[in-house]
Amino acid sequence: MKKLTAARMERCIGCHSCSLACARLVHKQLSWNKAGIRIRSAGGLSTGFQARLCLACDPAPCAEVCPTGALTQRREGGVIQKRKLCIRCGKCAEACPVDAIFLDHEVNPYLCIHCGRCVEYCPHDCLEMVEIVSERSQPTQEEAS
Repeated sequence: MKKLTAARMERCIGCHSCSLACARLVHKQLSWNKAGIRIRSAGGLSTGFQARLCLACDPAPCAEVCPTGALTQRREGGVIQKRKLCIRCGKCAEACPVDAIFLDHEVNPYLCIHCGRCVEYCPHDCLEMVEIVSERSQPTQEEAS
């Protein structure tokens, strides 16, 4: 399994190409307010930018509090989102430890699903997909011997 990381944010110019790509390709909207990745200033143009996105928690607190199963735990971390099951309660956003679930004015949740579709749209190669190495995928000491 892979997850999205913002590995080289020192290169970011704040163009929001990744957010627009996510909104358009994943969520079928053309607004960076409806994207799973958000870019914000780290304090001004001279201090650079930060990417706010899902860290692929395992276990994922947002999935644990979802009352309908609209968010379910992905095997190696992160979540699978089933929009049709969402009742727009906002509990997922409250539970996220890194504030990476964004609610629009209709309380629709937008979060990174680690699909990687934004990566190719970053003109400065700030984002990458990396293999998730979890304890579950590692052999135990008994299995290794």
